[in-house]
Amino acid sequence: MKIVLAYSGGLDTSVAIAWLKEHYNAEVIAYCADLGQGEDLQAVREKAIKTGASKVYVEDLREEFVRDYIFPMLRANAVYEGVYLMGTSIARPLIAKRQIEIAEKEGAHAVSHGATGKGNDQVRFELTYYALNPSIKVIAPWREWSFDSRQSLIEYAQSKGIDIPVTKEKPYSTDRNIFHISYEGGVLEDPWQEPPDDMYTLCVPPEKAPDRATYIEIDYEAGDPVAINGERLSPFELLSMLNEIAGSNGIGRVDMVENRYVGMKSRGVYETPGGTVLHIAHRAVESITLDREVMHLRDSLIPRYSECIYYGYWFSPERESLQNFIDEIQRNVTGTVRLKLYKGNCTVVGRKSPVSLYSQELATFEADEVYNQADAEGFIRLNALRLRYRK
Repeated sequence: MKIVLAYSGGLDTSVAIAWLKEHYNAEVIAYCADLGQGEDLQAVREKAIKTGASKVYVEDLREEFVRDYIFPMLRANAVYEGVYLMGTSIARPLIAKRQIEIAEKEGAHAVSHGATGKGNDQVRFELTYYALNPSIKVIAPWREWSFDSRQSLIEYAQSKGIDIPVTKEKPYSTDRNIFHISYEGGVLEDPWQEPPDDMYTLCVPPEKAPDRATYIEIDYEAGDPVAINGERLSPFELLSMLNEIAGSNGIGRVDMVENRYVGMKSRGVYETPGGTVLHIAHRAVESITLDREVMHLRDSLIPRYSECIYYGYWFSPERESLQNFIDEIQRNVTGTVRLKLYKGNCTVVGRKSPVSLYSQELATFEADEVYNQADAEGFIRLNALRLRYRK
């Protein structure tokens, strides 16, 4: 039996290699997706072999991830429960898609992942597996093995001589890619407890950010960012540069209690520096290029679209239909935004577009010849009609 395991080199998937071999007497093929997590992937490859994998795939998906997953999500202004920019959620469908492709290439009839039976990731992985290969066998070790805590996993790993990146002193569960890094578990399970200062990775504390503001300009074409300060960059390069700029200014930290799809509330801490800036900048370009009613209609769909991603329905007819609508209205979302980054804050201070719908002549408080203010009386009286005769 061949099993393709989504492998990160972390605690759960390292234990999974040994456990799958023991429990299923299977050949385990490890697969690691490079999504810009900043790890030594050669070391990850070597660790997988040392832990018992028969073969290792390390796939460079960085440009595809930003271009075909992050950017479409940003075009929709997607945010879950008003706060979370979904850096973990958006990575899962791409990881799972490539995993299915590798399984088909290797002739494997089963795929596996290290997501727990309490979390969202098991749903995201498996909905994608079944959407792309309805007959695939899915093995979820956390729903089968006898380990009942991360501590029991640590003890098992130590008994097998498996190197682990987790300790009793710093037992966070983290997920990192080019878009963000997340932290869960350990002291964070108490929602009243402030995260320790040494936990953060991408964003400096706002109070330690530079005392002088940083100004940047981001150019957009058809809803996507294409340049920073006039320098055109690939999607991955652009997000990488923006992570550095925003992170050094303390921008992008979020601490929230969210509602998981499986039903429980969970505390998560996230750092999304570049993504936070792009979310704000995109809104600014839209403000001068999108029709009011089109924008309001799209905004009414943001919660539903965001749930599609958070819950794991990227490869679903509803998400694809929403994406088609969103991409259609983004054709004229083209222009430049100027932003001021200062001690954790990202403020829009300028926006312009060759297809702007903003008319200074129409909006001015000074004298004009295009707007008859007397027309407003009839507009107000008609809209007040139902209010005046309300019983």
